[in-house]
Amino acid sequence: MKRVAIIGGGFSGHMVAVNMARLCQSPVKITVINKGTPPGRGAAYSTRQPEHLLNVVARNMSAFPDHPRHFVQWLETRSEFADTPIEQLREAFIPRRTYGDYLRSIAHPYLCPVDSRFPAAIEPIIAEAVNVTTAESGGTVVLSDDQQIHADKIVLALGNHPPAQLPGAASLATHPAYHANPWVPWITQLPENRHTAITIGTGLTAVDTILTLLEIGWKGNILAVSRNGLLPQSHFKGFNYPDFPPEDPQALGLKDLKAALRKHCDILKQRGANPTIVVDKLRPHTQTIWRRFSLEEKQAFCKNEASQWNVRRHRIAPQVHDRITDAIHREQLKIIKGTVAQLAKAGSRITVSLQDQNSLMGDVVINCTGPKTRFSTIQAPLIQNLLAGGLAHPDEMDMGLKVTDDLAVIDAAGNRSNLLFAIGPLLRGTLWESIAVPELRGQALRIAQTILDELTPAPYRHEPWPSHQEEAVMEYMI
Repeated sequence: MKRVAIIGGGFSGHMVAVNMARLCQSPVKITVINKGTPPGRGAAYSTRQPEHLLNVVARNMSAFPDHPRHFVQWLETRSEFADTPIEQLREAFIPRRTYGDYLRSIAHPYLCPVDSRFPAAIEPIIAEAVNVTTAESGGTVVLSDDQQIHADKIVLALGNHPPAQLPGAASLATHPAYHANPWVPWITQLPENRHTAITIGTGLTAVDTILTLLEIGWKGNILAVSRNGLLPQSHFKGFNYPDFPPEDPQALGLKDLKAALRKHCDILKQRGANPTIVVDKLRPHTQTIWRRFSLEEKQAFCKNEASQWNVRRHRIAPQVHDRITDAIHREQLKIIKGTVAQLAKAGSRITVSLQDQNSLMGDVVINCTGPKTRFSTIQAPLIQNLLAGGLAHPDEMDMGLKVTDDLAVIDAAGNRSNLLFAIGPLLRGTLWESIAVPELRGQALRIAQTILDELTPAPYRHEPWPSHQEEAVMEYMI
C-alpha cells in the first residue's frame, strides 16, 4: 500500500489529507504528523476563546474550492444557528473554534482502516518531525522519539512559526511576566498585579490578545507597540468599482503599481468611498504580480510598503474592530508607534525600552510581532536538517522554500524533488499570498491531485483544478 506522510496538521496539511482521501480510489495510507494540537486545528483554530472570530465571512470559508457552499451548509446543521436566516449566516464572522470543529468533522469519515468504502485512511500522530531522509524509493520521516515513518511522498505543511526573539528576551525565558509565543496558554499565567499589559505588535495576533484581555476583565491599561503603530482595518461591504485594476495588471512593475494605487485611492477618497477596495480588486492578480517582480522590487516592497498593505489586506470583523475602537476611546487601550530596543527585568515587571529612548513598564508583556519570516534562521530541527541535507533550499527572499509550479520542493542542486511538496506559509516568498483559506484550499487540492497522479495507477475521482479562480476570489472580496 502506498503511504503519504504530511508534516503539519493545521488547515493546509489537514486539507491535503482530506482531499487525497475523498478523491483516491486505490488504497493509500495518509499519516498526518502534528505537534501539540489535534489535526485540523493548528494554532489558528485551536483557540477556545469565543471572541476569536474568523477574519472572513462564512460564505467564503469553504474548505473545498470545488464546493464553495460547503461551510455554510455545514453551519446550517448546527443547532446554535438554527434560527439564523441563511443570508445572515452567509455574512457572519464565525468563531474560529467552530471552524476548527468543521475541519475536524470533514476528516472523520476517513479516520478508519482502509476498506472498500474509503480506500484511503487518515492516521493522525501527535509527534514532532525532526528530519527527513531519502531512499531509492520514497523517504523516511524521523520523529523526535527516534520513531521512523517510511512514505512514498511527504508534504511539508509547517504553518507559521513563532515570532522572532526580541532584544533582551533571552534573559526573560523564565520570567513569569514575559510570553515569547502568544499561542501558548498565557491566560492561566497572568500575574495578580494587573496594572499594565503590553503587546509587542499591533497586527492580527495582537488584536486576538487584546480581545482576550478585555474578555477576561483586565482592569488595567493595555499598551500595543509596533514600528508602524497601525491596527488592522475593518471589513466593509464591497461595491462596484470597474475602473481598477488597469488592463493586464500582472505586467505592472512596483513603481507603476504604486502610482496606480495612489491614483485610484485618491479618486475613491474624493467620492467618499473606501479606498481599500483597490487591494481587494488586485486579489485575483496578486500572486502573478509578485512572481513577476524583480528581486529588488520584492525587497523594496517588503521594506517600504508591506506594513501598509497588510493592515488593508488582512482585515478584521467589524464587531472586533468596534470592540478595539471602544477600548481606545475609553483610553484603556493605547497604540504606540515605536521600535523595541530592549526588554529587561524590573523585579516582577518588565521594562520595554524603545529606540526613541522612551520606556514602558508592563506587568505582562506578550510578543505579538507575527511569525518569523527569515526562513534560514528558524531553529526548528526539521527545517535546519532539510537545509543542511540539501533536500530543500530557501526561496530568493528567504521567506520560505523554493518550489516548482506544482508545489514540489526544489533541492539545493536546483532539481525538482520526487519526494517533497510544500504548502502554506512556506510559499510566501514565492507567491506572497499564501496564508488565507482561498489560497490554501486551492494549494491543498492541487498537491493532493499531483500526488495521486504520481502514486496511483488506478484512476481517481479527479476534481477539476480551477485554472482561473477570479470568480471565487471576487466573491471573497464582496
